[in-house]
Amino acid sequence: MTGYEVTQVRKTTRLKQKLRQYLGPWGVFLQGFIEHPVMVGSIIPSSRFTIRKMLGPVDWDRCQLFVEYGPGVGTFCRPVLDRLRRDGMLIVIDTNKLFIDYLNRTITDSRFVAVHGSAEDVEDIIRAQGHQQADYILSGLPFSTLPEGIGPRIAAATHRAIRPGGAFLTYQFSKSAQDLTAQHFTRVDSGFEWLNILPCRLAWGWKSEN
Repeated sequence: MTGYEVTQVRKTTRLKQKLRQYLGPWGVFLQGFIEHPVMVGSIIPSSRFTIRKMLGPVDWDRCQLFVEYGPGVGTFCRPVLDRLRRDGMLIVIDTNKLFIDYLNRTITDSRFVAVHGSAEDVEDIIRAQGHQQADYILSGLPFSTLPEGIGPRIAAATHRAIRPGGAFLTYQFSKSAQDLTAQHFTRVDSGFEWLNILPCRLAWGWKSEN
């Protein structure tokens, strides 16, 4: 790398640091979107209306393990922890190390575990934390723009990872996540939230008790 290239890299790094400092979590989210737009899916975090409606059907008394794919800057993490049992666990999985590092710096709850990895490996990640299956798995991943084959593999692994009676919760602008969920889960409830930028489709795929 030439001296000029080193200087440009340093300038870019300083610019990113200033952006994060000035905008706080919004700056981290924006940087994550700019660097990995295919994996983030939205430039703006979900609204409180989306969060409330998405988490509404969860039976928190029975929830010992909640998993989230693509947590970003923790828009759902804090509301989940507020509702989660004192002996429960929240595991979040993201391929973007920027988000994982940010969450580890800003969330100190002992029930919280942030993993830098792929949702395809959710079964191994759950077992590594001492669990066999999750009660609920939440995903805001943009299934419609993921590289070919990854979405179906994530959906299949998710179904195996959820206990009978549990659910796969998805929110996305397109219907891709709901369609993939319907391929594996016996019952899929759907919803829509207008008070979000952009308005988004919600789906809850319930795994049969039998």
